Amino acid sequence: MSRRSRPVRRARSNDLSVGEVAARAGVAVSTLHFYEAEGLIESWRTDANHRRYDRRELRRIAVIRMAQKLGVPLAEIREMLSALPRDRALSKADWQAVSQGWRARLDARIRQLEQLRDELDGCIGCGCLSLESCPLYNPSDRRGREGPGPRVWIEEMTKDQA
Repeated sequence: MSRRSRPVRRARSNDLSVGEVAARAGVAVSTLHFYEAEGLIESWRTDANHRRYDRRELRRIAVIRMAQKLGVPLAEIREMLSALPRDRALSKADWQAVSQGWRARLDARIRQLEQLRDELDGCIGCGCLSLESCPLYNPSDRRGREGPGPRVWIEEMTKDQA
Protein backbone atom coordinates (compact mmCIF):
# COMPACT_ATOMS: atom_id res chain seq x y z
CA MET A 1 0.00 0.00 0.00
CA SER A 2 1.51 3.35 -0.93
CA ARG A 3 1.81 6.20 1.54
CA ARG A 4 -0.88 8.16 -0.24
CA SER A 5 -3.44 5.37 -0.03
CA ARG A 6 -2.90 4.63 3.67
CA PRO A 7 -5.72 5.76 5.91
CA VAL A 8 -5.09 9.01 7.79
CA ARG A 9 -6.68 9.58 11.18
CA ARG A 10 -6.09 11.02 14.62
CA ALA A 11 -3.92 8.92 16.97
CA ARG A 12 -5.70 6.95 19.69
CA SER A 13 -4.37 5.88 23.07
CA ASN A 14 -4.17 2.20 22.10
CA ASP A 15 -2.24 2.88 18.86
CA LEU A 16 1.49 2.25 18.76
CA SER A 17 4.32 3.81 16.80
CA VAL A 18 6.44 1.65 14.51
CA GLY A 19 9.25 1.71 17.10
CA GLU A 20 6.91 0.64 19.90
CA VAL A 21 5.54 -2.24 17.84
CA ALA A 22 9.04 -3.35 16.85
CA ALA A 23 10.17 -3.32 20.49
CA ARG A 24 7.07 -5.14 21.76
CA ALA A 25 7.13 -7.74 18.97
CA GLY A 26 10.90 -8.28 19.13
CA VAL A 27 11.48 -7.52 15.45
CA ALA A 28 13.32 -4.85 13.51
CA VAL A 29 11.43 -1.86 12.13
CA SER A 30 12.44 -3.03 8.66
CA THR A 31 10.69 -6.35 9.37
CA LEU A 32 7.46 -4.48 10.10
CA HIS A 33 7.82 -2.56 6.86
CA PHE A 34 8.41 -5.84 5.02
CA TYR A 35 5.37 -7.50 6.63
CA GLU A 36 3.29 -4.49 5.66
CA ALA A 37 4.58 -4.49 2.08
CA GLU A 38 3.67 -8.19 1.89
CA GLY A 39 0.13 -7.46 3.08
CA LEU A 40 0.53 -9.33 6.37
CA ILE A 41 -0.11 -6.36 8.68
CA GLU A 42 -1.59 -2.89 8.29
CA SER A 43 -0.70 0.58 9.52
CA TRP A 44 -2.15 4.01 9.05
CA ARG A 45 -0.75 7.55 9.09
CA THR A 46 -1.44 10.48 11.36
CA ASP A 47 -1.98 13.99 10.03
CA ALA A 48 1.75 14.48 10.69
CA ASN A 49 2.47 11.44 8.45
CA HIS A 50 3.64 9.24 11.36
CA ARG A 51 3.07 5.53 10.85
CA ARG A 52 0.82 4.03 13.55
CA TYR A 53 -0.35 0.50 14.28
CA ASP A 54 -3.36 -0.74 16.15
CA ARG A 55 -2.28 -2.76 19.19
CA ARG A 56 -4.07 -5.78 17.66
CA GLU A 57 -1.28 -6.07 15.07
CA LEU A 58 0.98 -7.46 17.82
CA ARG A 59 -0.98 -10.74 17.80
CA ARG A 60 -0.81 -10.95 14.01
CA ILE A 61 2.96 -10.43 14.17
CA ALA A 62 3.24 -13.19 16.77
CA VAL A 63 1.33 -15.56 14.47
CA ILE A 64 3.54 -14.59 11.51
CA ARG A 65 6.71 -15.24 13.48
CA MET A 66 5.47 -18.61 14.74
CA ALA A 67 4.45 -19.64 11.23
CA GLN A 68 7.86 -18.65 9.89
CA LYS A 69 9.52 -20.80 12.57
CA LEU A 70 7.40 -23.72 11.34
CA GLY A 71 8.63 -23.09 7.80
CA VAL A 72 5.28 -21.90 6.44
CA PRO A 73 5.81 -19.82 3.26
CA LEU A 74 4.73 -16.16 3.35
CA ALA A 75 2.10 -16.79 0.68
CA GLU A 76 0.38 -19.31 2.96
CA ILE A 77 0.71 -17.01 5.96
CA ARG A 78 -0.90 -14.22 3.94
CA GLU A 79 -3.73 -16.50 2.83
CA MET A 80 -4.37 -17.66 6.39
CA LEU A 81 -4.34 -14.12 7.79
CA SER A 82 -6.73 -12.91 5.10
CA ALA A 83 -9.31 -15.39 6.41
CA LEU A 84 -9.06 -14.05 9.97
CA PRO A 85 -10.99 -11.07 11.33
CA ARG A 86 -9.40 -7.61 11.02
CA ASP A 87 -11.80 -5.89 13.41
CA ARG A 88 -10.51 -7.55 16.58
CA ALA A 89 -7.40 -9.10 18.07
CA LEU A 90 -6.79 -12.72 17.17
CA SER A 91 -8.20 -15.06 19.79
CA LYS A 92 -7.04 -18.42 21.09
CA ALA A 93 -9.78 -20.04 18.97
CA ASP A 94 -8.44 -18.25 15.87
CA TRP A 95 -4.95 -19.58 16.55
CA GLN A 96 -6.24 -23.11 17.21
CA ALA A 97 -8.05 -23.14 13.86
CA VAL A 98 -4.89 -22.02 12.10
CA SER A 99 -2.62 -24.43 13.96
CA GLN A 100 -4.78 -27.41 13.00
CA GLY A 101 -4.07 -26.68 9.36
CA TRP A 102 -0.35 -26.45 9.99
CA ARG A 103 -0.17 -29.57 12.17
CA ALA A 104 -0.09 -31.92 9.15
CA ARG A 105 2.69 -29.86 7.55
CA LEU A 106 4.72 -29.96 10.74
CA ASP A 107 4.17 -33.72 11.17
CA ALA A 108 5.34 -34.34 7.58
CA ARG A 109 8.42 -32.18 8.16
CA ILE A 110 9.22 -34.11 11.35
CA ARG A 111 8.97 -37.41 9.42
CA GLN A 112 11.32 -36.06 6.74
CA LEU A 113 13.85 -34.90 9.32
CA GLU A 114 13.71 -38.23 11.16
CA GLN A 115 14.27 -40.08 7.88
CA LEU A 116 17.21 -37.82 7.06
CA ARG A 117 18.69 -38.37 10.52
CA ASP A 118 18.30 -42.16 10.23
CA GLU A 119 19.92 -42.30 6.77
CA LEU A 120 22.67 -39.78 7.45
CA ASP A 121 25.18 -42.32 8.78
CA GLY A 122 25.14 -44.39 5.58
CA CYS A 123 24.61 -41.80 2.89
CA ILE A 124 24.76 -38.06 2.35
CA GLY A 125 22.22 -38.13 -0.49
CA CYS A 126 24.63 -37.46 -3.32
CA GLY A 127 28.37 -37.80 -3.73
CA CYS A 128 27.96 -41.04 -1.81
CA LEU A 129 30.33 -42.10 0.94
CA SER A 130 29.42 -45.80 0.62
CA LEU A 131 29.09 -46.87 -3.01
CA GLU A 132 28.44 -50.49 -1.98
CA SER A 133 25.39 -49.84 0.20
CA CYS A 134 24.01 -46.51 -1.02
CA PRO A 135 20.60 -46.65 -2.73
CA LEU A 136 21.85 -43.95 -5.09
CA TYR A 137 24.66 -46.12 -6.43
CA ASN A 138 24.03 -46.95 -10.07
CA PRO A 139 26.88 -47.67 -12.49
CA SER A 140 25.08 -46.28 -15.53
CA ASP A 141 24.14 -43.08 -13.66
CA ARG A 142 20.41 -43.64 -14.25
CA ARG A 143 19.56 -41.41 -11.31
CA GLY A 144 21.79 -38.66 -12.67
CA ARG A 145 19.64 -38.43 -15.80
CA GLU A 146 16.52 -37.95 -13.63
CA GLY A 147 17.77 -34.61 -12.38
CA PRO A 148 20.22 -33.01 -9.98
CA GLY A 149 20.49 -33.64 -6.27
CA PRO A 150 19.66 -36.56 -4.01
CA ARG A 151 17.03 -38.26 -6.23
CA VAL A 152 15.96 -40.96 -3.73
CA TRP A 153 15.32 -38.42 -0.99
CA ILE A 154 13.60 -36.01 -3.37
CA GLU A 155 11.24 -38.78 -4.54
CA GLU A 156 10.49 -39.89 -0.97
CA MET A 157 9.82 -36.32 0.19
CA THR A 158 7.53 -35.77 -2.79
CA LYS A 159 5.56 -38.91 -1.84
CA ASP A 160 5.29 -37.72 1.78
CA GLN A 161 3.88 -34.35 0.69
CA ALA A 162 1.29 -35.90 -1.64
